[in-house]
Amino acid sequence: MTAGDSLLVDDRGGVRTLTLNRPARKNALDSGLWDALRNALDEAGQDPEVRVLVVTGAGGAFCSGADLSNPGRAHPLRKMRVLTDIALLLHELPVPTIAKIDGVAVGAGWNLALGCDFVVATPRSTFSQIFSRRGLSLDLGGSWLLPKLVGLQQAKRLALLAETIDAEQAHRLNLVTWVESEDTIDGFVDDLAGRLVAGPPVALSQTKALLNEGVDRTLRESLAGEARAQAVNFATADAPEAFAAFAEKRDARFTGRWAIGGAAAPESVPGVPRVKQQPDTNGREKDA
Repeated sequence: MTAGDSLLVDDRGGVRTLTLNRPARKNALDSGLWDALRNALDEAGQDPEVRVLVVTGAGGAFCSGADLSNPGRAHPLRKMRVLTDIALLLHELPVPTIAKIDGVAVGAGWNLALGCDFVVATPRSTFSQIFSRRGLSLDLGGSWLLPKLVGLQQAKRLALLAETIDAEQAHRLNLVTWVESEDTIDGFVDDLAGRLVAGPPVALSQTKALLNEGVDRTLRESLAGEARAQAVNFATADAPEAFAAFAEKRDARFTGRWAIGGAAAPESVPGVPRVKQQPDTNGREKDA
C-alpha cells in the first residue's frame, strides 16, 4: 500500500517498511513527505500487527534532508512542529526500528536514521550534518542524538564543520550499527527484522523504552523503571512460554498476550498482535 506517491508502505510478516520515494531529489523531504511520514509513524505505533519498522529510501539514496528548493508557504514554526512530531514519534515508537541506508543520508535525513534503533549502511553510503553549510542549525533531534551517540566533542566536529564522512567512519563513531555490501544489505535487514519479530513484543518494547529513558535518569530512577517493566512482562504469556521452551529444548513462540485472568492483549496496544478468540465447550470465548 502507499501513503501517497512520495512514501511507500509495505507490510510483510509483522515488518512494516516505509520507503521515502522521491528519487529524483534523492528523497529530499518536502511538505507532503513530511506530513506523510508523520502520519505513517503515528499509524505504525497504533497498529498491533506491526512488530518492526524499517525506514529506507528509493533510487540509491536514503535521504538528502529537507527540500530547500521548495520551501512552501507554511510558517517556519508550523514546519518545525511537524519535525518535532516525527522525531518524538520515531523515538517513542514501541517497536524496534531499523534504518536501511544505501547512498546519501544528509541533514534531517541523517538524523531520521539516527532516530532509529539500528542503522545498517552500505560502503557507498555517505553522511553529513550539512546544516551549517545552509546557514542553519541542527534539527530533527540532532542536537540531542549526536552528543549521546558520539560524545560532545565529536558532535561539535560533525555539526560545526559539516564534514561528509563515509560508512566506515560513521561505524567507528557508533553512528552506524553494521556495514553491509550493496548485494547483502537487503538480506541482512530482512534477517535482522525477522529475529526481532520473533522476539517477545512486550519485553522488547519495555526494554527499548528503558534504554531510551535511562540516558537521562539516575540509577535509582532506572531501577524503579525496571521493576515496573518486569511486572508488566510477568503479566504476559511470554515469560512462562520462554521457560517452557527452555525446558522442552525448542524455540519459544512469543505473542505478547496478556495472561492475567486469561484476558487477551487489547487490540489497541502498539506492537502486540491481536489474539484470536475460540469458544470453549460452554460456548463462551477463551484465549486461543
